[in-house]
Amino acid sequence: MKTFEYTITDPVGIHARPAGILVKEIKKYASTVTISKGDKSVNALKLMALMGMGIKQNDTITVTVEGADEDTAAAEIEAFFKNNL
Repeated sequence: MKTFEYTITDPVGIHARPAGILVKEIKKYASTVTISKGDKSVNALKLMALMGMGIKQNDTITVTVEGADEDTAAAEIEAFFKNNL
């Protein structure tokens, strides 16, 4: 299991468009990706659940990647966050 924290820099947070792009990115991997904020956690493939978390700019989230390709997936997903969110 790989875990990293990320503070959202996008001015509007994780809303519909970036959430959709994030789900598309995560679908590339066999690993399960969970995003947590405070006491809430969701499967990152669940678009509506992800948007329902209300993640805004300057919120810090925890991303957990678990599965066969977790090393590659965690590194690439973290890079995706830095470039897009």
